[in-house]
Amino acid sequence: MAIAKRSAPPSRRRDPHASLELNEARTRGFYEIGEAAAASGVSAKMVRHYERIGLIPPATRTFANYRIYNENDLHTLRFIKRARSLGFSIDDIQMLLGLWNDQSRASSEVKALAQGHIRMLEEKIAGLQDMRQSLVALADACHGNDRPECPILEQLGASLENTAHDRPHEDSGRRPSTAVARPAKP
Repeated sequence: MAIAKRSAPPSRRRDPHASLELNEARTRGFYEIGEAAAASGVSAKMVRHYERIGLIPPATRTFANYRIYNENDLHTLRFIKRARSLGFSIDDIQMLLGLWNDQSRASSEVKALAQGHIRMLEEKIAGLQDMRQSLVALADACHGNDRPECPILEQLGASLENTAHDRPHEDSGRRPSTAVARPAKP
């Protein structure tokens, strides 16, 4: 029975820089992962994550298997960081990166993606404003004194009880409410 030779990982076979030592890679303008993270503002953990999910290509590796990155990689990481700071999802960023790298792209595709994201943000903002208005009304109704009566807690408790009674427990996966009504305080 012949014993198969173990081949090097694919990244080493294809990568002309794989024979570089780390110091030589640095002199050629490469950055190890910690340096790339610091230069791009993206944590090393997220750099590895973005590589794992395919947002950035697999890192070039040194002979000792250290990840090394070039200026183009840093530029891509900065692009991803900026897109994340604007709230774009990973899927949207994947599409944006594809468009960014496609010199024959139509800017209308990019604009449509941005406008869709704006609509989603506006929906979130409207929901947050509704929550804020509800909380302001509840806080205004509360006297905030030494007495135990609290309209905020009463309203929160009423919402929970109404929710439990409005939906059958079989559909919601929750047990029916076992809350005991508290007598009104004088």
